[in-house]
Amino acid sequence: MKVLLTQNVPNLGRAGDVKEVADGYARNYLIPRGLAVPATEGTVRMAQEQKRAKTEQATRQAQRMAMLAEKMEQLTLTFQAKAGPTGRLYGSVTPADIAEALERELKIPFDRRKILTDPLRDLGEHAVPVRLSSDRTVTVRVRIEPEPPTH
Repeated sequence: MKVLLTQNVPNLGRAGDVKEVADGYARNYLIPRGLAVPATEGTVRMAQEQKRAKTEQATRQAQRMAMLAEKMEQLTLTFQAKAGPTGRLYGSVTPADIAEALERELKIPFDRRKILTDPLRDLGEHAVPVRLSSDRTVTVRVRIEPEPPTH
């Protein structure tokens, strides 16, 4: 019996694949559990359309990520913080601060968990890795300057 897999099935195939399986395996296991549907002309055509749409969406997403990565690599975020005479900060610049600054600059929401650094505690320039997606990481420059003394 030919079935169209609706989910990934170990040792059989990935979602969207059309496979020839034993009738009993399809009737008693795959179809009742929602792992597959009988492969008719309509379901196969629908699966191909969904695959094509997913591919197009992934391409558009990759293009957006590339443009965003390019903007971020050219960006330098500047923070002012109180520091001691040795250049050590009294506080720190946290990933949440960096995410907030990225939101302000790029006008898109940013999750602080995507900032792959510990809190920054020294003056100067730092290269901070930021994860955009599971396979793309970008480095953003962060400059920490001393706060002007107030008298």
